[in-house]
Amino acid sequence: MDILSIAGVLVGVGAILLGIVLDGGDIESLVNVPALIIVFGGTFGATLLQFPPAVFVRSMKMLSWVLMPEKVDLSAQIDKVIYWSLLARKEGLLGLENTIPDEEDPFIKKGLQLLVDGNDSDAIRDILDLDMDSKQSTGLQAAGLYEAMGGYAPTIGILGAVMGLIHVMQNLTNPELLGQGIATAFVATIYGVGSANLIFLPVANKLKNHVLALTQAREMLSEGIISIADGENPRNIKLKLGGYLHDAYKD
Repeated sequence: MDILSIAGVLVGVGAILLGIVLDGGDIESLVNVPALIIVFGGTFGATLLQFPPAVFVRSMKMLSWVLMPEKVDLSAQIDKVIYWSLLARKEGLLGLENTIPDEEDPFIKKGLQLLVDGNDSDAIRDILDLDMDSKQSTGLQAAGLYEAMGGYAPTIGILGAVMGLIHVMQNLTNPELLGQGIATAFVATIYGVGSANLIFLPVANKLKNHVLALTQAREMLSEGIISIADGENPRNIKLKLGGYLHDAYKD
């Protein structure tokens, strides 16, 4: 569970609501159904128009990473690489074949299979790099959906404000309806700007960080597998891969 994500939402929204109360305002004044429909309905519709179904579905699945990101235990991964290296030196690359079914990660399975098949390090690097680039691209594209929502929401909020002001101008002779139009105008702007900067854009950036962290973990595994293919000493491999522990994502 990512506690900082929960804390960020609570602190951000809570600070705004507290400021309204301290200024003598009424929190209930922020509840406006027409403005809610205009901003979030419009934002959602524009997003559906921009992205294909596959990206939309992937982004919805990735949303859970905000609270429960995929765990990356780089130390355990390094231990695995060293085990493979020792096994390869003892039994040869074919000795790694029995370890493939035990792995759940398709990326690891592919790397080990490339080793067992006797590919040289350049071929292994090219294939694994292509796999990493593809996964990173699809991940960043999915995260970009929330970034797009963060761009649309403020603009739709302004659209809602204009619509509210039009409603005000049409009812200048009816003071009872002026309040509703003015409320929709200003609350729509708050919904648009607030949702973009407190939810959509932070979510997009957090997902991008997770995607980059997963890519870095795959880079480390790729480097380890290539080192095994080159016949490097297990001790040297461990020292090399240890450099990834300083900057990598940790829970």
